[in-house]
Amino acid sequence: MFDDLGAGFAAFADPTYITLALAGVVLGTVVGVLPGIGPIGAMSVLLGMTTQLGPTGSLILFAGIYFGSTYGGSTTSILLNVPGEASSVVTALDGYEMTRRGRAGPALTVAAVSSFLAGTIAIFGLMMFAPWLSGVAVELGPPEYLALCVAGLLLLAALSTGSTAKAIVMICAGLAVGTVGIDPSGGDLRFTMGSSTLAEGFSFTALVMGVFGIAEVLTMAGRRWRPEPVRAPRLRELLPSRQETREAAPAAVRGSVIGFLLGLVPGPAAVLSTFASYVAERKISKHPEKFGRGAVEGVAGPEAANNAAAGAAFIPLLALGIPFAPTMALVLAALLLNGIVPGPTFIHDQPALFWTVIAAMYIANLMLLVLNLPLVGLFTRLLSIPPQALMPLVIGLCVVGVYAEGNSMFDVVVMLVAGLLGFVLRRVGFNLAPFVLAVVLQPTLETSLRQTLAYSDGDPGYVVGRPVTMVILGLVVATVALSAWRRWRSRRPLGLRA
Repeated sequence: MFDDLGAGFAAFADPTYITLALAGVVLGTVVGVLPGIGPIGAMSVLLGMTTQLGPTGSLILFAGIYFGSTYGGSTTSILLNVPGEASSVVTALDGYEMTRRGRAGPALTVAAVSSFLAGTIAIFGLMMFAPWLSGVAVELGPPEYLALCVAGLLLLAALSTGSTAKAIVMICAGLAVGTVGIDPSGGDLRFTMGSSTLAEGFSFTALVMGVFGIAEVLTMAGRRWRPEPVRAPRLRELLPSRQETREAAPAAVRGSVIGFLLGLVPGPAAVLSTFASYVAERKISKHPEKFGRGAVEGVAGPEAANNAAAGAAFIPLLALGIPFAPTMALVLAALLLNGIVPGPTFIHDQPALFWTVIAAMYIANLMLLVLNLPLVGLFTRLLSIPPQALMPLVIGLCVVGVYAEGNSMFDVVVMLVAGLLGFVLRRVGFNLAPFVLAVVLQPTLETSLRQTLAYSDGDPGYVVGRPVTMVILGLVVATVALSAWRRWRSRRPLGLRA
């Protein structure tokens, strides 16, 4: 294993890979600092260019963006109480209070070092567990893959913020859109309305650039912007005290473990892990009253958790070929555009690609630690740039990217229509992440369902008799029921709660 990892590091003798890693972490930090864009928006805009970068270059760039955005989101949370990412909301609770007490520098340092520690642990876990899980996955059959796809979609609907019913509507819409084109079983055309252009289905690149890229531009156009005054700490103000270090270190380790475990669960793992870590730290602490008033553990734990979850999210994608998060759906799309199909045999078939990407993650994680603290002043100055100034650039990249991917003006039209629909759906409270994940999972879900029905010959005992399938479905039912109960309980009047 370590020989393979060494070969992965050796691949970085190619300056192209170093450049892509650096570009990814810088761009990821920028989109993390700027509220609203996020890693999904950045990846979707660049998705059309991945065919020119190749599978290795695409994975290096996207991994850098993903890790960088988790770093960047904490900067504005701590300095301005403005979370750049949803996963940085919890960090703002104590991070901004530390800033108000004149401890912004130590808060940023604790966040950066905790993120680096968690990222390193998660990448090591990916290196250890992904090959093992691939070996296990080879033994799984269509019922297990069907259960995993259903679990991913239902857990995303149940655990996402907002209405569960609206999330299910988006899942159904995504599955419907995914059926357009050629029937993989019989070869018949489905829902093409006589159009030969739709024989291959809707371009995923066009859809995702529309619902995340164009829709985000339209959303930013309607926002009022005002510059946020910010004072970045100087280098000599970054060091935490010994007491802060003693309190932050164990919290970062615990957050790393929590984030890694939750990163393996379908749904918004990075967000859930930060809340789970914060609650755990508050219960463990001998002084829970400090939380919300500048507790350093409230920064270290959540920041470690979201970075560990980001690294762990790659495990089910590379080992099973199933993305459990919207960002991983975009990584999957980048691989598919380059003719690479991740799954149980991916590591065996593409060892050079896998280990080069593992090495890239270590390098990107170190780059982020080295760059973020000295350049915190530069990154925070980005908040003085009006978001509207970025709109022409984003639209231009979207149009060029989607046209270059298929050389089709029809795909450009699909992107614009998807962007308009995505903007309207956002305004009425629909979350678009379940839609994207459903479009990606539809082929696997349909194929697994057909094969399961064929093998079982209509006998439900075939599925019931497979322990792994029943365990997966049982966990889904329990999680959905618990989520529904908590939502119902939170809406009850206080006087009626037990």
